[in-house]
Amino acid sequence: AVRSSATAEDLPDASFAGQQETYLNIRGTDALIDNCRKCFASLFTNRAISYRHDKGFGQFDVYLSIAVQKMIRSDAASAGVIFSIDTESGFQDAVFLTGAWGLGENVVQGSVNPDEFYVFKPTLKEGKRPIVGKRVGSKEIKMIYNPDPSADEPVLNIDTTPEEQGQYVLSDDEILKLAKWTCIIEDHYQKAMDIEWAKDGDGKDVGTGDLYIVQARPETVHSQTSKKFMETYKLQETGNLIVTGQAVGTKIGQGIANVIENVEDIHDFKKGEVLVTDMTDPDWEPIMKIAGAIVTNRGGRTCHAAIISRELGIPCIVGTRDGSIKIKNGSEITTSCAEGETGNIYEGLLKFEVDKLDLEKIPKTRTKIMMNVGIPERAFSEGQIPNEGVGLAREEFIINSHIGIHPLALYYFDDLKAKAEAGDTDSADVVNEIEARTTAYPDKKQFFVDKIAEGVGRIAAGFYPKDVIVRLSDFKSNEYANLVGGVFYEPVESNPMIGWRGASRYYDDKYKPAFELECQGLLKARNEMGLTNIKLMVPFCRTPEEGRKVIEVLK
Repeated sequence: AVRSSATAEDLPDASFAGQQETYLNIRGTDALIDNCRKCFASLFTNRAISYRHDKGFGQFDVYLSIAVQKMIRSDAASAGVIFSIDTESGFQDAVFLTGAWGLGENVVQGSVNPDEFYVFKPTLKEGKRPIVGKRVGSKEIKMIYNPDPSADEPVLNIDTTPEEQGQYVLSDDEILKLAKWTCIIEDHYQKAMDIEWAKDGDGKDVGTGDLYIVQARPETVHSQTSKKFMETYKLQETGNLIVTGQAVGTKIGQGIANVIENVEDIHDFKKGEVLVTDMTDPDWEPIMKIAGAIVTNRGGRTCHAAIISRELGIPCIVGTRDGSIKIKNGSEITTSCAEGETGNIYEGLLKFEVDKLDLEKIPKTRTKIMMNVGIPERAFSEGQIPNEGVGLAREEFIINSHIGIHPLALYYFDDLKAKAEAGDTDSADVVNEIEARTTAYPDKKQFFVDKIAEGVGRIAAGFYPKDVIVRLSDFKSNEYANLVGGVFYEPVESNPMIGWRGASRYYDDKYKPAFELECQGLLKARNEMGLTNIKLMVPFCRTPEEGRKVIEVLK
């Protein structure tokens, strides 16, 4: 690998993301020298000259060196990007890690939707295992070395298998190892860092299976942002949803959609329009800086489009898959990154408001004000608002949105599978839906345990070390019935509001196995992740006797 490193590259307020070239899989002395020359010459490409001009650097004030590295065989494993800070909220106690199969170039460029992982730094440094978030990305392609050494292109993209798409690219041990290394690198440089990693094959047929850090540079957005102010964007009306993707930032943007397929056509782009395209690279930057918002088909939260849009303060939605097809060229659209991790693109110019809060002007109150939190994805940002912890953290959103399956359907999955194989079509439908939602989990019970632990853990991490009071699950029977497989395990009640809910479920033999899975998830968050600020609340407890029964189950 012939990798560039420039003196002005990756200064704290300018990322220079992708400005200078890196060449992979170079073989032979002549080719190595030739690519070193190309690497030096990339200091004076059109895009590099334009970027330096925009950032106020003299054209001859930038110097470039080259690192020649062993080529890691991540073509037979995985690679990706790590930030030592949460890229969306600026929360400094999280490591945000992304990865995909094959060479890391696809993750950096935004050609794939990668897996995402969050690790909580304070308890990681205490020896705990605080993976507070895991999301399987689609990872539809992977970059490998060209098997033909005489080919012009040393690398090429191939489709991944359905099995690869449904599996995580890293084990928990590997996630934690990379997170520990990230903390060491951040402590060394004394600033938030943007890091690239690669895995050297599977350790059996190819390579050593070892993990490598291949590059590190300063993070350029949140480390430079003032923490005195908090801006909140909020839609004031709803519209027809066109397409969704991953939100970058928390802003709302709108304008006329300009769907551009090729970089050669960027001269047609006008200031304030919404750029809609497949993916971006540094050649797109002249129009990115005048866009009202950016939408891409491919990419994750650490791709080129995401990094540059954060730097520019422009709302961006990546990984829509087919946004450039569904969004009509010339139509008015609104892009909202203000509704959680999912970015939504609506028809029309919807009304929205911006609330700017000066955190230093909020008066101290004698009353200790705790927050209500239900959505784990918002915990890192909401925890930065002055507070005394969380008075109510609800599990219902986690179960509905992150799990979506009745816990007993997961507990008795093998029984459902046996019924499906015996010809029961209802059971077969439920089994297929469960398999589709839990591809990375052979053990279906563990899926429920992990998702409870991650969801509650992320809320607890966002407010650590302040108390986070978690209310145990309090769905009514009709709400449980709406979960996948729920109709098999729920009664039809005339008044679910005062029916089989809350404490009365936890010690009931019909539901007790599901409650035990919930408790395992909460124990994992407290004991394995080290989030001892989690406190429990038992809802809908009708009598002291019922309370004693629940406490016995908890013990």
